[in-house]
Amino acid sequence: MAIAIEHVRDLRERTGAGVLDAKKALESANGDMDQAIQILRERGLATAAKKSTREANDGTVTSYIHGEPGRVGVLLELNCETDFVARTDKFQTLAREIALQIASMSPAWVAVGDIPEDVLSHERATLTAATTQDKQYAGKPPEMVEKIVSGKIDKWLDEVVLLRQRFVKDNSRTIGDLITAAIAEIGENIVLRRFARYELGERL
Repeated sequence: MAIAIEHVRDLRERTGAGVLDAKKALESANGDMDQAIQILRERGLATAAKKSTREANDGTVTSYIHGEPGRVGVLLELNCETDFVARTDKFQTLAREIALQIASMSPAWVAVGDIPEDVLSHERATLTAATTQDKQYAGKPPEMVEKIVSGKIDKWLDEVVLLRQRFVKDNSRTIGDLITAAIAEIGENIVLRRFARYELGERL
């Protein structure tokens, strides 16, 4: 059955689960909200949001070099709550997978909140100007143009924000979803703190 986006949004707000996990739970529950919540609880995803408020001051700094002879390099800080979890294969693998994502997809920021306001405003102004000048949108009411621009902003954010990017090894999940699933499985808060990406010959 088709699941309304507002129901997905409601389930996410009530459980903290990722978009795709919430949608799949609602599909499995035939749209029943209470049953979908139970499905997420059984999978451990509904508790992940509660863990996100806990301090995460341990973790790892991971490096990844891609290509021969080393054309792209990534440094990534991924935090968790304890040194014990930081040393586990699951946590170290997660850090390597995210570093690979950064090397492959070259995001600019970790989260939407990291984007400077002037950069976001400039992107919106640029997209607004391009949309209003596009002949196919000529004569469209301002509210429709705004909706089109908002859609383009969302698409841009999906490209430049690491947590919103589709995972290169599984396009059905975002990096944010990947971390949420790891929190549910590992049982500790996990925070993607920062990263740096270097490409040989790139303009400084």
